[in-house]
Amino acid sequence: MTTVLITGAGGVATPGLIRRLCQQYDFRIIAVDMDPHAIGLYWAHKGYMVPPGDSPDFPLVMRRICEQEQVDVVVPLVDEELLPALELESYGFKVLLPRREFVRTCLNKLVLTRELAAVGVPVPSTRLASDLSRTLHFPAIVKPIVGHGSRGVGIAYSAKDLVGIFYTSALLDNLIVQSYIEGTEFTVSVVVDRSGRIHAVVPKEIVCKKDVTRIAITRHNDKIDAVCHKIQNSLNADGPFNVQLVMDKNTGLPTVFEINPRFSTTTSLTTAAGIDEVGWLIQRALDPTCPELPDMWKEGVVLLRRTLDEFVDEEFMRGRTPVNLTGEDAVC
Repeated sequence: MTTVLITGAGGVATPGLIRRLCQQYDFRIIAVDMDPHAIGLYWAHKGYMVPPGDSPDFPLVMRRICEQEQVDVVVPLVDEELLPALELESYGFKVLLPRREFVRTCLNKLVLTRELAAVGVPVPSTRLASDLSRTLHFPAIVKPIVGHGSRGVGIAYSAKDLVGIFYTSALLDNLIVQSYIEGTEFTVSVVVDRSGRIHAVVPKEIVCKKDVTRIAITRHNDKIDAVCHKIQNSLNADGPFNVQLVMDKNTGLPTVFEINPRFSTTTSLTTAAGIDEVGWLIQRALDPTCPELPDMWKEGVVLLRRTLDEFVDEEFMRGRTPVNLTGEDAVC
């Protein structure tokens, strides 16, 4: 039985991903999270508590779990864990992420926009919040240089708003200011393997977003497809990534404002449209000769994200209590 380790068991889409991989592929799933109450820990075959991704103990604990559970493939889903998780490749574990340099670039939003602009990918005007040497046009987006989701993101409609956002931030050098692009927002799954070949590009129009995408619709778009190919060809991700962009109302061009160098929380919608990016890439990592993905996927599939209550016996929970490994316990 193939054993897959998934991080971020408390993520909004992770419990559903775990159940689908168990049911559809009969994978044995090991789930990890910082929070002992992360729901995905209880739907996996086994759960572990781990230190934060930026803890020096994280790589050691992850290695211990992978060796103890004889993990075949690791699927990291939390930004802070991506670079440490890639260290597992040096011990022979397959990690479903892009290459290290691509991950490092994407995790710094200022560096990313500069790299994209240099290869001709449209991006918003972006600068450090501490750089007041140029005229700023409003509205403007203010966000942390390093961060994920919508944490710490604000919109300034005036200089007064901007000062208010700056006042609540500890260091202006930790913030960037991006021009606001009017248009339709998309989140895009780009399915790439280590060979560098793009197997699918699935754009999803965002209808409602509150912290994470709540409602989205799959849409074919040749311009988005082209810009995603340009990103891969220029920056050599060579692994799955998710592009966040806006179809600029004025220019008609897809303007990229972020790239997540991992699977998105909307991977369930990608799968519902006919492209099972996670399950297929796990199979591909283990067997490069596995059947190809379908050539086509379905447009107009709508994600309606909801909270689902489930009820189990107390014994079910007791039998799945997550194991807590400290750095000391994890010494190999």
